Amino acid sequence: MATRPETRYRVRGGQPLQGTVFVQGAKNAALKMIAASLLADTGRTVLRNVPVIEDVRRAVELAQAVGASVKFHEAERTLVVDASELTSPVLPAEIARRFRASVLFVPALLHRLGEATIEGIGGCNLGSRSLDFHYRGFARLGATVDEGDATIRIKADRLKGAHLYLDTPSHTGTENLMMAAALAPGTTVIDNTAMEPEVLDVISFLSKMGADITGGGTGFVTVNGVEKLRAVEHTVMPDRIDAAVFAMAAAITGGELSLVGASLDHFGVVRWKLEQMGVEFSAQGAILQVRRERALRSINVITSPFPGFATDLQSPIMGLSTLADGTSYIRETIFDGRYTLVGELNKMGAKVEVADNAAIVHGPTVLKGAEVVAHDLRSGIALILAGLAAEGETVVAPGYMIDRGHASVAARLTTLGADIDVEMAVNTP
Repeated sequence: MATRPETRYRVRGGQPLQGTVFVQGAKNAALKMIAASLLADTGRTVLRNVPVIEDVRRAVELAQAVGASVKFHEAERTLVVDASELTSPVLPAEIARRFRASVLFVPALLHRLGEATIEGIGGCNLGSRSLDFHYRGFARLGATVDEGDATIRIKADRLKGAHLYLDTPSHTGTENLMMAAALAPGTTVIDNTAMEPEVLDVISFLSKMGADITGGGTGFVTVNGVEKLRAVEHTVMPDRIDAAVFAMAAAITGGELSLVGASLDHFGVVRWKLEQMGVEFSAQGAILQVRRERALRSINVITSPFPGFATDLQSPIMGLSTLADGTSYIRETIFDGRYTLVGELNKMGAKVEVADNAAIVHGPTVLKGAEVVAHDLRSGIALILAGLAAEGETVVAPGYMIDRGHASVAARLTTLGADIDVEMAVNTP
């Protein structure tokens, strides 16, 4: 793989954001659908409203690496997949190590080629939470899993329906096991499944393809295996994380935004917590108005699966809470690596400490621009938010982390009145 240029974001804060922003397609639905499209051995799948983000580009590269023909028409946000021929069971390390969702390609490779080899697992480094439950699920469906130091090999002559369970209601685990079960003869029951809106969108997509899936949104999914899945056309739902980040951008700058495509129903507890802080929402059809005029109030947050407070929004609300009047308590229960943001916010003048596995934010503070590190996607976008409210210039690097999950960040924020740009520089050894 060619060396990719390093990017960094420069943000000069102090401008209340105003205007209209279009919410991108959901990353956490689109990635699963790209992988699921490889289950169809004839025809061409068309996905619309696909976010133009780095993780989607990695998914396209992986699909191409195993032999699928994939065209990503970025200007139209449309992806066309022809998986008539898959030629390799290997998900190569140079792509997979940068892309945690590589494991989503295993079901299609098992059904089509009888084996899958993952040479590396990547994405955000989020602590001890592993992908073991995916492999245990494949094993219960009849696969053999051989896990080496740097390579995982999964083989299956023929998967068969089985009773599966998830220790925690992981949305990636739920979707991956549904994909594996869709073409497995017999009935598969999956207990403790995730209920995120993206999971329901993936079920809708698989059902269009011909899968027989019931129980979405109940925590208890039943999949009756079918003989064949077909290529279809589908429009990806809006990204609720992207929508909530822009809602917080309005809040942290004291501005007012119209979010096109956002749904309050998808926010879950996030909506109520933002309203407690003093953020005002007004839904008008497919447009969500967000504004913050009063001083921000402190908040208590505990992350939990949908409809609870999304772990992906824990970092952004930590950034927002630095401006809140009083002490906020933010407890992460899903990814134990989510507190890397604390040290970066403190570089900007925030007063955040970690005690008893909770981040304690003492506010309000006046944030000052600084050079900060995006340790992962969500801390990176949280630092962009902090930079929007800070005095002076904030430099956030590496920009790649942010670009993994949010499309055209600088361009979309600039149209809202932000002073932000992205610079590129060639990697140096």
